[in-house]
Amino acid sequence: MKQQSLSQTKQLVYTALGIALVFTCTAFVNVRLPIAANGGLIHLGNVPLFILAVLYGRWLGALAGGIGMALFDVVGGWFLWAPFTLIIVGLMGYTVGAIGEKHQTLKAYVLALAMACIIKVVGYYGAEGIIYGNWLAPMTSIPGNLVQIGVASAIVLPIVTKLRKYGGAFSWAGSRR
Repeated sequence: MKQQSLSQTKQLVYTALGIALVFTCTAFVNVRLPIAANGGLIHLGNVPLFILAVLYGRWLGALAGGIGMALFDVVGGWFLWAPFTLIIVGLMGYTVGAIGEKHQTLKAYVLALAMACIIKVVGYYGAEGIIYGNWLAPMTSIPGNLVQIGVASAIVLPIVTKLRKYGGAFSWAGSRR
């Protein structure tokens, strides 16, 4: 009972820290683009999202990413985007975490980040089409989304490869992987 409670406490703490990291890197390390209907935004919130998803799994990735970035949307003036972000980024974190849990190789991590990129591009294309009622305008957001995931991938891949090599991750339940 005591061990289970500690494990649940760790899960809660890791999730809260993950949400805070994703929110902080999204809110304070970003550049607004002067293109696209909504201006667009490139941020580094995907960096902690992807690292956490690979190291701690699908659920922490989904919760930290989805909630952290949706929280940014709410407090950052992008309120209309928050429900879309919660789902899209949550799915990105879940996918990266699921692939990272099954296969702990560089090739798998590249595949996971490529899948996240597809989810982001397709998801935000659909969200922007719904929000603005225009299915052509979202095309201008695709380059920013690609750059955002590309930059995050270039930062994340060397970090997770090193951390995995030296056993720097714990599973969601708190036991060593």
